Amino acid sequence: MEEAGSSAGGGGSSFRPGVDSLDEPPNSRIFLVISKYTPEAVLRERFSPFGEIQDIWVVRDKHTKESKGIAFIKFARSSQACRAMEEMHGQCLEPNNTKPIKVFIAQSRSSGSHRDVEDEELTRIFVMIPKSYTEEDLREKFKVYGDIEYCSIIKNKVTGESKGLGYVRYLKPSQAAQAIENCDRSFRAILAEPKNKPSESSEQDYYNNMRQEALGHEPRINMFPFDQQSEFPNFDKNDNRGHEAISKRLSVISRVPFTEEQLFSIFDIVPGLEYCEVQRDPYSNYGHGVVQYFNVASAIYAKYKLHGFQYPPGNRIGVSFIDDGSNATDLLRKMATQMVAAQLASVVWNNPSQQQFLQQFGGSSGSQLPQIQTDVILPSCKKKADPETPVKERLFIVFNPHPLPLDVLEDIFCRFGNLIEVYLVSGKNVGYAKFADRMSANDAIATLHGKILNGVRLKVMLADSPREESNKRQRTY
Repeated sequence: MEEAGSSAGGGGSSFRPGVDSLDEPPNSRIFLVISKYTPEAVLRERFSPFGEIQDIWVVRDKHTKESKGIAFIKFARSSQACRAMEEMHGQCLEPNNTKPIKVFIAQSRSSGSHRDVEDEELTRIFVMIPKSYTEEDLREKFKVYGDIEYCSIIKNKVTGESKGLGYVRYLKPSQAAQAIENCDRSFRAILAEPKNKPSESSEQDYYNNMRQEALGHEPRINMFPFDQQSEFPNFDKNDNRGHEAISKRLSVISRVPFTEEQLFSIFDIVPGLEYCEVQRDPYSNYGHGVVQYFNVASAIYAKYKLHGFQYPPGNRIGVSFIDDGSNATDLLRKMATQMVAAQLASVVWNNPSQQQFLQQFGGSSGSQLPQIQTDVILPSCKKKADPETPVKERLFIVFNPHPLPLDVLEDIFCRFGNLIEVYLVSGKNVGYAKFADRMSANDAIATLHGKILNGVRLKVMLADSPREESNKRQRTY
């Protein structure tokens, strides 16, 4: 724990053996200014009520072995360390010692800074949310962890639409830590960068420009342009390509450290991002991260699009596949099957006379249904309702650029339960789904509307009732 001694201003201390990870989880260590005569046993007694203590270290003079009046306590959880700071700062540890102690969250060893973490850095969290969320929805979801000062949703400056990202500011650091530790993993909650950082005001604009540059202004739906040449100079994309393992997981390395929020903003350029995490190396200032996509196609595209990308300007990041033991041939076979199925569906549905050919093609192979490729979290498969069940709700589905195969469409919509039937309108990019339960139909709309599945964007909405449709004026052209 040499850095801990130096951050306290003591210096000259040596590493404490047996402590492999001082900053996992982040902000789980507290820094104390105490009396030189306070024994370790008193620290353990007074701070153990806040949670599991993994280590206590009293900084001592290298030669005299006397306490320097500085100590560190490592807790198992960040929320425990934050609560200890909140309740013990300014308290007296012993009846015969009336001098109040000072308690702060200790700075990460890898941060390169020797200041203590400020409360403002510990109370604001950054979350991923459904784009349909309002600020009230966000507050309702996160108020269970503590008192909220404010919530805000990041929106497109031009359209005003939500970007699916938001901030929640709590009154206490322990409340923010509880939210990060206990909220659903789909929110991918992390501590947000301080608002007073000079770089933050330009970060969103930079990310927007970066997305356009990396994609070359290509539509998000086009995920498979592997024949294009990369625009990144001095980074050989073809190094060992024939020998490189292929997987859905990528390793990211940079000479400049980055946060999880920054890593997400870079790799969310490519649709299908499942999660990302920053790995801290206490022995170097390099940035290390792991990124995982839902499908191998997205990972391949991200690898060859973002390897060599400059972030920040002047610093090129390196991206490589992580060998996770997956069968590369099998992954590529599934990807090729998906691409062929999408192209075939496009050809056939643009020519209704070939629909019979599509059915014969699909039935003769004896292969499994194409895997659903999407970054949408879908429920597990459920049984269809009886065909004679009364229809409670009918959904109208619009496909762009072409309809999905009927078997894939049925697989998607049956996951919401109570599906009676799903069918396509011949020669048109539309279809219908019939449900025996309104709640199931509403769940399908909330989950699928505006989303991309197998390279096709869906619009899912309530259909007009058959009576209303029959009353509509017929077209005469």
